[in-house]
Amino acid sequence: MKRMLPAAVATLALWGCGDSNHAIVNDSREVMDASQQSVIASRAMGLVASSDASEKFVTRTVFVDDTGAEHVRFDRTLGGLRVLGGDVVVHNRGAGLASDVTWASDVSLKGLSTKPVLDAAAATTYAEKAFVGKRSGPSSAELMVDARPDLKPAVSYEVVLEGVRPDGTPSELHVLVDARTGELRGSWEGVETTAAVGTGKSINSGTVSIGTNTISGGYEMRDVTRGNGFYTMNYATGLVFTDADNVWGNGATSDAASSGVDAHYGQQVTYDYYKNVHNRNGIDNAGNTGYSRVHYGTKYNNAFWQDSCFCMTYGDGDGTTFRPLTALDVAGHEMSHGVTSRTAGLVYSGESGGLNEATSDIFGSMVEFYANNANDPGDYLIGEVIYTPTKAGDALRYMYKPNTDGSSANCWSSTVGSLDVHYSSGVANHFFYLLAEGSAGNPVSPTCNGLAVAGIGRDAAAKIWYRALTVYMTSSTNYKAARTATLNAAKDLYGNPSTQYTAVGAAWTAVSVN
Repeated sequence: MKRMLPAAVATLALWGCGDSNHAIVNDSREVMDASQQSVIASRAMGLVASSDASEKFVTRTVFVDDTGAEHVRFDRTLGGLRVLGGDVVVHNRGAGLASDVTWASDVSLKGLSTKPVLDAAAATTYAEKAFVGKRSGPSSAELMVDARPDLKPAVSYEVVLEGVRPDGTPSELHVLVDARTGELRGSWEGVETTAAVGTGKSINSGTVSIGTNTISGGYEMRDVTRGNGFYTMNYATGLVFTDADNVWGNGATSDAASSGVDAHYGQQVTYDYYKNVHNRNGIDNAGNTGYSRVHYGTKYNNAFWQDSCFCMTYGDGDGTTFRPLTALDVAGHEMSHGVTSRTAGLVYSGESGGLNEATSDIFGSMVEFYANNANDPGDYLIGEVIYTPTKAGDALRYMYKPNTDGSSANCWSSTVGSLDVHYSSGVANHFFYLLAEGSAGNPVSPTCNGLAVAGIGRDAAAKIWYRALTVYMTSSTNYKAARTATLNAAKDLYGNPSTQYTAVGAAWTAVSVN
């Protein structure tokens, strides 16, 4: 959702002069404190503040892009409670230029009571009904306001339940419980996977160079040259890999370090891709890239990103369908979940969850192309090298024709949001392939409207998607809003009219997002 603001008003909403309690941001401008932002931003943005003046907007981040435009993310609160679906991005184009706002949800919260009927313990009991698997570890319950689009706002608890899913994947299930009625309002996973159900992955990157660290008596698998550094550990031992001569693994599963090499290599290539292509310093843009863990579980057919540990974890596969899941595109996929978490924060359910997964598939593929590794050349298949020889030719997902896997959606429909997020991602994956390669690419990609689409190249397509993610998308962006976000990104980068802007619109129309 977007609203236009006069340039002068937008500037007032974000910056002031001569006031105390200012914070200094990365471009040396001063940002108003929360109380000032609350009054000015709520009026300038056209929101109706609550009658007790308890509704506020607090700056989360200020991002200055390469055009000099400033994009400020605000978090919305009501009575001191976090508002899910309340985040907004104000885009300040500069003196004399109109500014606009991207909303997660602009629903009015006027008159909404923030007083719960249930306590946290009761909410947790309701939430546990949604957990599938074995519960273990602690739980937490935060009182907040659920104001996501298409729902009636309600004071709710966000309950986080830890445990293990039936297939062995760790679970951090987030469940929203109405704090007055106990109704379950939705849920999503905090552990985001590649969804290789019943299968696994392995890396086949050949002999590569990896960053290591000298220690007493040898070396450890720790890169200290990229950002704030990262390391790779053996989950089975809980220790960082070490070696006496700085020659790691033997290219086979008989040496535990071989999978470690693949994970470590995938992490450094992913860091390099984001740094060199998008000028992003690590997953969080502050130099942090997390760490990797290999040899998780027994014959475990999956890999996952976990935001709470800021880390990637890889299984070894069952040896029948999958080998170790440490493929280049899988590494890029998992770490891109972290990028999404630190930017748009796309909620991992419904259409926003499909866009979350598609973002990881898109950048996982771009990492694979960037690596230019002859042993695992770039393509628009996800996880194709993790299959055993008996399954050669299979892939987890096919971006040029998503329904090849039998479950993913080629085209948008009103029911897409009800699919598993790994399958609803097909719409955005298909869009990206058409935008980058066109319908006559190799392989050919059929469109949903039967019309031909010309590609603009994967570099331009990736830059448009990255800008849309980091500047325009919010936690509850759906496919219609993603179309708007990418059109805005294309306009910023290439202008309107431009070949790239026109191609974005055509590619979305080709997957039935109008």
